[in-house]
Amino acid sequence: MNSPSPVAALGIGGIALVVAALFVAGVARAGASRRTVAATALGALAWLGLWAVVARSGVLLRFDARPPPILGMMLASGALGVILGLSRIGGMLTRLPLALLVGVHAFRLPLELAMHRAATDGIMPVQMSYGGDNFDIVSGASALVVGGLLAVGAAPRWLVVAWNVVGATLLAVIVTIAATSMPMIHAFGEDPSRLNTFIGEFPFVWLPTVLVAAALAGHIVVARRLLADRRSLALQRA
Repeated sequence: MNSPSPVAALGIGGIALVVAALFVAGVARAGASRRTVAATALGALAWLGLWAVVARSGVLLRFDARPPPILGMMLASGALGVILGLSRIGGMLTRLPLALLVGVHAFRLPLELAMHRAATDGIMPVQMSYGGDNFDIVSGASALVVGGLLAVGAAPRWLVVAWNVVGATLLAVIVTIAATSMPMIHAFGEDPSRLNTFIGEFPFVWLPTVLVAAALAGHIVVARRLLADRRSLALQRA
């Protein structure tokens, strides 16, 4: 792999650390007990550390193994996002203002800029950037707009629902592109520049294990909040 620029390495790695910290801060602001907040912080640190060690070991780059270890990493990342979104912690986060729950997805804007730089550096296949087939930058930019409208009470419910569906769809698209760009499938060609191997390296392993998982959990939490608001409104009208 080519040497990444500081913008790519520190950008993706740094955003992952910020998102993990925001997750812990969100749990605290949602009114969780000190014990729960501490356990959440320790869990986040353990997850970050686990995948840093695994990536450093080089095991994720064994694409010839059957099954390839990186497949387990992708499945674990998706499972974490779903579990967090549906968990008691996810339920606590629904107590936060909807503007925050949407606005936090703005991290996907600078993330896409860092990913574009990674593609420019030649360490990430171009189809995974907005220069190729990844349009998730729309999710990050629109989160700022929709979150801002929610903050001033100017966002209708249909807009938030539409944003959540579009954002989740764009997330699914880039995850699919990333998975099918791996050497085992090489759907975009077998040229090294078209193969997704960089997420098996540190700190880029935090892209799926932290940032994708956080985005997935975030969409589930927003959906739970919208459903809770709908039930509350129905009860008020009953």
